[in-house]
Amino acid sequence: MPQNPLQSPANALDEAFVTARNQLTASPRLSAKTRQAYLGDWAHFADYLRDEQLTHPRQIDDRRLRAYLAHCQQRTLDARSIARKTSALRWLLRSWRDRAQGSSANPDNLKPPKAAKKLPDAPTIETINQLLDATLPQLSGDPRLLDRDRALFELVYSSGLRVAELVAIDLVDLDFSEAIVRVTGKRDKTRLVPVGSRAMTRIQAWLPIRQTLLRDPAQTALFVNRHGGRLSTRSVQMRLDQLSRQLGLGQSLHPHQLRHAFATHVLESSGDLRAVQEMLGHESLSTTQIYTHLDFQHLARVYEAAHPRAGRRRTDSPPETETFTDRD
Repeated sequence: MPQNPLQSPANALDEAFVTARNQLTASPRLSAKTRQAYLGDWAHFADYLRDEQLTHPRQIDDRRLRAYLAHCQQRTLDARSIARKTSALRWLLRSWRDRAQGSSANPDNLKPPKAAKKLPDAPTIETINQLLDATLPQLSGDPRLLDRDRALFELVYSSGLRVAELVAIDLVDLDFSEAIVRVTGKRDKTRLVPVGSRAMTRIQAWLPIRQTLLRDPAQTALFVNRHGGRLSTRSVQMRLDQLSRQLGLGQSLHPHQLRHAFATHVLESSGDLRAVQEMLGHESLSTTQIYTHLDFQHLARVYEAAHPRAGRRRTDSPPETETFTDRD
């Protein structure tokens, strides 16, 4: 049965592991849970090095470390696990470097893989319709706020707004004749976004109610709280969460999911990635592609319907066409 190099040193490499283990155990900078995780990662790394028949830290260089991380990825470890192993290796290499134990690998060259972006689940069109069309229950407090909530949730889904963009909208930002809203996004960049007819109708219904809540006639915010001040992002999040629960939607919704639903539903209906990019305020088209996460089958259907020579892949039937409809 093979010996564990972290427990019983048999060569220079095993001894270096034991020395690092002792230093790790005595370190006050790491929690007990982290120390235990690092020891497990080191044992895995030691097994890999033993299989490679390495016996001295000098044999471990940057190339060898990259090969080990590639080995971890081939074992289908997730990005979080590999990132932790990378941190454990950096700690190990710095320990060896501080004690002049001979490794030529540079711990600063070790970079963890980028974690995949976690996207919120986009509510279905049926869920959105239930949220926006169902009779709203009395949440709490002033019943006038229900009309405000109905308007602002409709606007988020209609125009794909970030919640911070929503609460920053002033009355002057709305062009009622053109059904357009001017939005200030990240890094203070402004953009013009279309507003759907249902959202415009509900905003117009909200405006007289807004007047009854104002305490300062100079208030410019489109959406205000019960005290007449500008609505906060936290209030929007709490109201949507509470409403989705009371309506029995089967999930707790976040405003960002309404923005995500906007992007997904418009792109599924139109296939116009560039237009969706502009409306979302994304600088990079690749961000929009990740954000909307259309499955490949849908993209393939769009390609087959739109590309003039795509149909040549089908020898038994003419190319199909696809009609896009407006689902908003």
